[in-house]
Amino acid sequence: MNAYARSQMAYTQSKSATRTPQSIEYELFANITSALVRYRETAKENYSEFVTALHDNRRLWLTLASDVLEDGNMLPVMLRGQIVYLAEFTRLHTSHVLNGTETVDPLIEINRSIMKGLFSQRGVK
Repeated sequence: MNAYARSQMAYTQSKSATRTPQSIEYELFANITSALVRYRETAKENYSEFVTALHDNRRLWLTLASDVLEDGNMLPVMLRGQIVYLAEFTRLHTSHVLNGTETVDPLIEINRSIMKGLFSQRGVK
């Protein structure tokens, strides 16, 4: 193994070791929200990609809701309830977006608000 390869491996190991649960959540929200924004204006031309982004967003929120409902989840009860509420809102609103009766904008705004909260925790690296 040459010096370049060793340095790359060391950097990768160091980078992955500093990731926190909040930074991972932030990255997931950022990637999904970016896709929603990217395909928002071109949903008709890129319908498959738009639907995939909506599905990924709904799946993220379902996962979050499932996680906060687990025994032993350490988040405050009120926050857990709010996450479950947002997950249900996301599920229902996504159906309306797919039916063409609503826009994706509220989903993007919710995700951005969550991202701001995760960033403010300074757990994002």
